[in-house]
Amino acid sequence: MTTQMKASFLKKQGELAVETIPVPEVRADEVLVRVEAVGVCGSDVHYYAHGKIGPYVVEKPLILGHELSGVIAAVGSDVNPSRVGQRVAVEPQRPCGDCFQCNAGRYNLCPDIEFYATPPIDGAFCEYVTIQSKFAFEIPDSVSFEAAALMEPLSVGIWACERAEVGKGSRVLIAGAGPIGVIVAQTARALGAAEVIITDVAEDRREFALQHGATQALDPRVDELAGLEVDAFIDASGAPAAVQGGILAVRPAGRVILVGGGHDEYSLPISFIQNREIWISGVFRYTNTWPTAIEMVSSGKVDLDILVTGKFGLDEVEEALNAGKTAGQLKAIVYPGK
Repeated sequence: MTTQMKASFLKKQGELAVETIPVPEVRADEVLVRVEAVGVCGSDVHYYAHGKIGPYVVEKPLILGHELSGVIAAVGSDVNPSRVGQRVAVEPQRPCGDCFQCNAGRYNLCPDIEFYATPPIDGAFCEYVTIQSKFAFEIPDSVSFEAAALMEPLSVGIWACERAEVGKGSRVLIAGAGPIGVIVAQTARALGAAEVIITDVAEDRREFALQHGATQALDPRVDELAGLEVDAFIDASGAPAAVQGGILAVRPAGRVILVGGGHDEYSLPISFIQNREIWISGVFRYTNTWPTAIEMVSSGKVDLDILVTGKFGLDEVEEALNAGKTAGQLKAIVYPGK
């Protein structure tokens, strides 16, 4: 077992460097994972470009990346050694386990949670990481390391659909046909939604979404959304106009779930919301979603491999972070071992 590893650090806004550092020590309840694949998330790009997201500021070198999979290389003293060699998808967080939110079953809202690639916690653009054993989920051989890594954004989609009460026969409207939007569309269909309408200004993304989950794709610049009377609207765009337009498409007592980021404040149609008793909620990560994600992927209900459009080594993280600027790109994957 090597004692040194390579890691890509965000040194400061817009500056990356690969360095050699010690392999992290494994605590009693943890496993050491040799990282095989890491998806690039919009938050990684934002930290790289701006050095902060809201109150989270990069004040010292930080390892980005929180969508990951790998192989268990070692275990802590409290973990069954038979786990060594398991292929796993990693839920990249460590809640305290003892606060009000954790005890209420909402560990995603734990005020002391340690989440990968959220300052000051390092992420997974490196060769090895540690995680509590219970957050390293074994995956079948039929699931690729790429798909296993993308179970993190799939978990966002599952959590959003659960919050929206999407189920058999639901009519769902999704704004944004990027990776999260397509994942939400596939998730909604897997949960039994009868109709999944997705909107995007880009024709190629609308066409892709129609091939992978959506039953209808609309251009919000020309297609009327008001009056669709959907059961749920899920925003995966972060665009204020999309949020406003989507709300007007919701039936009385319907649900609105805000997933997309980028704006701290929106102007909302308050009278419409009040008169229809529309329920609005944000989404902050997820809770207990990995078993569902693994089942959806292994059963073929959700296809995550189709999202992978770029592959990069550890010394190409900057290219991976900029890949989204290229037309047709959906999801970049970093391979720390290459």
